[in-house]
Amino acid sequence: MPTPHNSAQPGDFAPALLMPGDPLRARRIAETVLADSREVTSVRGNSGFTGTYQGRPLSVMASGMGMPSLTIFATELFRDYGVKRIIRVGTCGGLSAEVEVGDVVVALGAHTDSHMNVARFPEINYAPVASWPLLEAAMREAPALEAEGVKVHVGPIMSNDHFYFTPDGLNERLAQYGTLAVEMETAGLYAVAAEFGAEALTVLTVSDHLLVSGPEMTHEERETRFAGALRLALAAAMS
Repeated sequence: MPTPHNSAQPGDFAPALLMPGDPLRARRIAETVLADSREVTSVRGNSGFTGTYQGRPLSVMASGMGMPSLTIFATELFRDYGVKRIIRVGTCGGLSAEVEVGDVVVALGAHTDSHMNVARFPEINYAPVASWPLLEAAMREAPALEAEGVKVHVGPIMSNDHFYFTPDGLNERLAQYGTLAVEMETAGLYAVAAEFGAEALTVLTVSDHLLVSGPEMTHEERETRFAGALRLALAAAMS
């Protein structure tokens, strides 16, 4: 049955689903990547699509911004619609000096300042991590991407609740400890996947750098300049 945030019917979603943050990016992926794409839900302006890729079923649906929005959609997709794997395709701000605008970051795990996972495990500092089979599948595609000039990095990232507020020195300390980039969703996604025995992976395009001055992507480029990350995400989804 439909949920409060999803008007799809049982069986409308494929077992594998790509999840960008932006609804416009989700529609663009559906139109350019999926064959025989059809809209299966449209609630609160957030459409979901199902079609095929390389002859196999694949869906795409946006998460919105932040962990609260993503975990609502991911929970319903895993719990109510039989989705088995979600691959987030998003953007991030670079932290490591090794990361440059336009590079691709694959999130091995995600630190967070959110209390969402504290509610799950008040006794411990829970460490949400990627699903290894998806990570391995994505990285098998990485050498071909790097041969085309797109650098791929694998490591921990930071999932923030705040977009504009950061405690003084936090980003510098995170970079010192090997954190590659910062975004707002992955710690929530990885925890929800673990809750339902499902799989999840985040693949990100670096849109700007928080510690090194230089160019950053426009909002138009954030919608369109994600082909490299998308290739890795598709490799994971189809594995």
